[in-house]
Amino acid sequence: MIGHIHSIETCGTVDGPGMRFVVFFKGCPMRCAYCHNPDTWDPKGGEDHTVEDLLAQYDSLKDFYKNGGITATGGEPLMQIDFLIELFEKAKAKGIHTCLDTSGVIFHRDNLELLAKFERLAKVTDLVMLDIKHIDPEEHKKLCKQPNENILDFAKFLDEQGIDIWIRHVIVKDITLIDQYLDELGYFIGGLMHLKALDVLPYHNMGEVKYKNLGMEYPLQGMEPLTKEDAIHAREIILNGARRRRQEIKNT
Repeated sequence: MIGHIHSIETCGTVDGPGMRFVVFFKGCPMRCAYCHNPDTWDPKGGEDHTVEDLLAQYDSLKDFYKNGGITATGGEPLMQIDFLIELFEKAKAKGIHTCLDTSGVIFHRDNLELLAKFERLAKVTDLVMLDIKHIDPEEHKKLCKQPNENILDFAKFLDEQGIDIWIRHVIVKDITLIDQYLDELGYFIGGLMHLKALDVLPYHNMGEVKYKNLGMEYPLQGMEPLTKEDAIHAREIILNGARRRRQEIKNT
């Protein structure tokens, strides 16, 4: 099987625990206003790789990955779910830690054929870094041009499967950096019993240059970057919402 790959990072340190071999997949249906990898949207282009090729590259540097593993990111890796399953199955057979960085956007429980693939993938996935872009359904559509109901359901699916979940959330002034939405997000993730970490990432505008080079209009032109202090503030609100949900569960 052939995978369409945008690029490979051999020494990733922010895409899961430890040092990672990070594979950036081509293709993404989301159109997040702050996306800094619009060159990954188109499923075409990039480089063609087999699973064996990727694992051979991993093996050539495996001494660096003793406390890490492989991370599939993008783009949206689930757009190539069959290739992703093969990659993770063969990686797990070699004892490699597998991490999926995803928005979960293609998940749909009512598609039984697709659900079976997700169940197969779950068996060979150690960690999912789930990007929840916006907790509010309508605001999510404005921000990403896609609904979020299936994304939130994917989080519940992962929890049901017993997979470790690492939530990522980007805060943007007047879009996601709003106390009500942050609290609602916290309340939601507080119901995930396999939640292991929360990353709150302040918006940055480093993607503007890439959009310009690609001849594309940057959707958030002029939006001011946020600070570490903004992220700390937002994280505390999210955690307060999560604690409230956990307390409610404890009391039932």
